[in-house]
Parts: sequence; C-alpha cells; structure tokens
Amino acid sequence: MLTLPLFVLALFLLSMTLLAKIRLHDWWLRACEFPRLQIATLALLVVVLSAWSEEPWQMPTIACGLLVLAVQLYRILPWTRLWKVQVLRAKDADQDSCVTLLISNVLTPNRNADGLISQILDQQPDVVLTLESDEWWGEQLDAALADWPHRVSVPQDNLYGMHLYSRLPLHDIEIKRLIQDDIPSIHGGLELEDGSVINFHALHPRPPAPNESKESLWRDAELLLVGKHVHERNEPALLIGDLNDVAWSRTTRTFSHVSGMLDPRCGRGMFNTYNAWHVLLRWPLDHIFVTRHFKLCAIKRLKQFGSDHFPIMATLCYTPDEARDHEKPTADAEEKEQARETIKEARSREQEE
Repeated sequence: MLTLPLFVLALFLLSMTLLAKIRLHDWWLRACEFPRLQIATLALLVVVLSAWSEEPWQMPTIACGLLVLAVQLYRILPWTRLWKVQVLRAKDADQDSCVTLLISNVLTPNRNADGLISQILDQQPDVVLTLESDEWWGEQLDAALADWPHRVSVPQDNLYGMHLYSRLPLHDIEIKRLIQDDIPSIHGGLELEDGSVINFHALHPRPPAPNESKESLWRDAELLLVGKHVHERNEPALLIGDLNDVAWSRTTRTFSHVSGMLDPRCGRGMFNTYNAWHVLLRWPLDHIFVTRHFKLCAIKRLKQFGSDHFPIMATLCYTPDEARDHEKPTADAEEKEQARETIKEARSREQEE
C-alpha cells in the first residue's frame, strides 16, 4: 500500500516542478523555484522507496520521480562542484587589485550586533554591506567601524534599510529608488588600492511573498533594470545584495544573460545563506555578481549571529587583461524582450499606484 501514497507525492512534486515553468509573476508560482534541492531530494527518495515495491503504481511512480529528479538536477547542478566554474580562480594576483566584500542581511529585530561586528573585525573585509539595518543597527555599526573612512547610511524601519562601509574610496555615490519609492539601492564607484575605479551596485528588492508582495514583478524589474544598465555601460562592475531570489531562478538567469555578469558560486557550491534557522530549508538568496573583468580568490559563508541569513564573504581580483578568459553570458531576443516588458510593466503600475 506504500506505492499509492508515493505516487501521489510524485505527482505533487511534478506539479511544483511544472508550475515553476509558468511565466507569470504570482508569488506562489515563483516560490516553486526556490526549493529545487528539497524537491530533488524527495523525488530521489520516492524512486528508491518505489523500487522496493511491485504494486501496480510502481512504474508510473518511478517514471514520475525520475522526471522530477532530472528537471531539478538540470537547474541546480551548475551550483555544485560537478559543474565547470564560471569565474576562474585568481593566480598570483596583485593584492592592490583585489577587494574583499562582506554581505549580511541582519534581520531588523535581531539585536545581536556584536555577533556580526566580531566577524567583521576578525575577517577584515574592505567593504561591508548590511541589509534590513535600521537606525539602531546603524548606530552600532558606526561605533564599531568608526575608523572606516567611507560609509553610506540608508536606515529604514520597513526591512529595507541599508548601510555600506568601505575602507576603499567611494565615488559618485547615489541612493536610488529604482522601481518603488520605499526600496532603496546604492550605486557608485569603488576605487581599488591600485587606483582602478569599478562600478558598484548594492540591491535588496522586495520579495514575492504573501506578507510582502503578491507578485515578483517589482523584484524582477529592479534586478533586470540594473542588469540592462551594466550591459549598456559595458564597464567593470560588481553587484551585491540580498536579491530575494535563488541563483537558479529564471529571473536570475535572465539577469545574468542581460547584464553579462557572472556568478562566482557556479561550479563551487550553493553557499546557502537563507534560512539560517532551518537546516532543511536553505537556498542561496544573498548574491555576488561580477563582470568578466574579475577572478575569484576566495568565497565563504560566515557564522550565524541571530539573523535568518548567514553573512557571505568573497575576495575578488580585478584582472581586466584576462577578461577574455571568461565566457560572457549573452541574452537572446526573447530574454531581452522579457526584460523590457517586465521593466515597463513595473514602472507603469507603480505610477498608477
């Protein structure tokens, strides 16, 4: 009698797999893109358990489970060590051309500032970006990082505050509200120790969730808008932040193609940063994207400190003479049109509201 429940579970997993392919912005559809690893694990379990049974539902159950497993693995394998790395490792790089970035969604109600600050002081990054940081968090960070010469503060109480601290000079900093007036982002130039200035973008778009937004439209539009900007400027750039999207989603893939930016995690691991509280429900939400002018020295996830996100840190080296070592992602006509339509619809509807 075990086979029939397994068949029902297999059909449920298949439905989630197929729903993720529907090109609509509804939050419950986009949510199906998040737990691909969990769905794949359950599909494998269904196949294994069904193999021990010889009841009538056995073969349909195994076939359904294998189909789900194949589709899910196709999407998540690039973020495992079984795949070719997308950003090559830096060898014998000049340290003056490198930058270490630390990104952390602090979770506004979390008050364990010392848990994050101790890691910042221990790791000694060049740039720190905090997300969901309100005025209280800004005060704690300002006091602890008082000797850091460059900072940008955007304290907000709506879970979208941001604070940027840098040992390296910042140029032409702009705080923009690209799609929605209550969602800030930070843009400007970051000067490396060798004098090179690279474009810098820090984002935290609104997530598709019933308590935040019933659609992913606003998140998708903000990410794709910055992606188009990066592509049009065709200059060295870094993009970091909690994008409220998983690395393997259609939106993130489209962003990578539209912008031409690369994901250092590809071929190295998922580096799941959310949810720090639940081992079985984790996926990569905090991102670092680079243009092909950079190579990677190191990337790692840091310790949990009371937030529902782990901090993540990466050291990247600016190697413009070796840019051609990387294959630049490119968008096809359909993806370009999708990006234009998404941005246009979001701007139009925001003006109406």
